[in-house]
Amino acid sequence: MRMAELSRESGVTVATIKYYQREGLLPPGELTSPNQARYDASHVRRLKLVRALLDVGGLSIASVREVLAAIEDSAASTHDVLGLAQHGLPIARLEVSEQDRAWAMEQFEALAGRRGWQVYEDWPVTESLINVMCALREVGHEWVLGSLNEYAQAADLVAEADIDAVARLGQTEAIVEGAIVGTVLGDALFAALRRLAHAEVSRKRFG
Repeated sequence: MRMAELSRESGVTVATIKYYQREGLLPPGELTSPNQARYDASHVRRLKLVRALLDVGGLSIASVREVLAAIEDSAASTHDVLGLAQHGLPIARLEVSEQDRAWAMEQFEALAGRRGWQVYEDWPVTESLINVMCALREVGHEWVLGSLNEYAQAADLVAEADIDAVARLGQTEAIVEGAIVGTVLGDALFAALRRLAHAEVSRKRFG
């Protein structure tokens, strides 16, 4: 297919496709003449992945490059690639004291021990969790953390469903795209379901 057809197939404008090529996010097509190139389905898949990472995931251009490089690295596992993509997602950032951080990390490590999770202290998402825990404590609602194990149990179930679903997509690019879209929009989906469930449980208990 030509550039115009690639644009129609992917839903990405020609100008944006050329920008992605300049930034090294999309490989060049096969040259058929000095000014013409041919593209195929792999370019459509790559464009969809790039749009998911940039537009839905909010990753930076540099982070997208890292994810794409990992996809093309035969030594990188799907787990490694998903980790890179997840690390690029925006997270909650709050200023917390070292004392509060140490307290929250102790709570998290205890939780991780009960759940059989590995602890990665340098992960952005770990830092985000620690910050949220500290914020709850600061505003006087530490009681929420009394249900932390139940939240983690629910998260395990959701994560199993997420990974089972994206694993069926087959190709690494499709898995990463599905994981990013599923995480960002899935968070919103789960938040809505949680609030609907709140209404139902409240009706049965207090209504």
